[in-house]
Amino acid sequence: MAAHFSRADNGPLVVVSLALPLILLVSRPWAARLTQLLVFIAGVEWLRTTLVLVAGRQDSGEPWVRLAVILVSVALFTMASSLVFRSPALRARYSLRPAAQQGPSS
Repeated sequence: MAAHFSRADNGPLVVVSLALPLILLVSRPWAARLTQLLVFIAGVEWLRTTLVLVAGRQDSGEPWVRLAVILVSVALFTMASSLVFRSPALRARYSLRPAAQQGPSS
């Protein structure tokens, strides 16, 4: 994501993208959930970028299907990578409860 934002000349988001992995040094549930959220948002950004680039290609009469397939694949892979926190090892490390046990706190 840092390279994507760098290409768009968006320095603050480059810094955020590079710093994000450091959050995972904190073994707390909020760190895992924040990472999941930001990774999912990164996938949404790839979808937004896909729409912009495909529209540009269509307007100029250039081929666009391969571009769309590649970028939608990147977006889906990025969003799916947020599911890594469902693994038993990461649930234990970040003290994450299964979704069935996520009811209101007492």
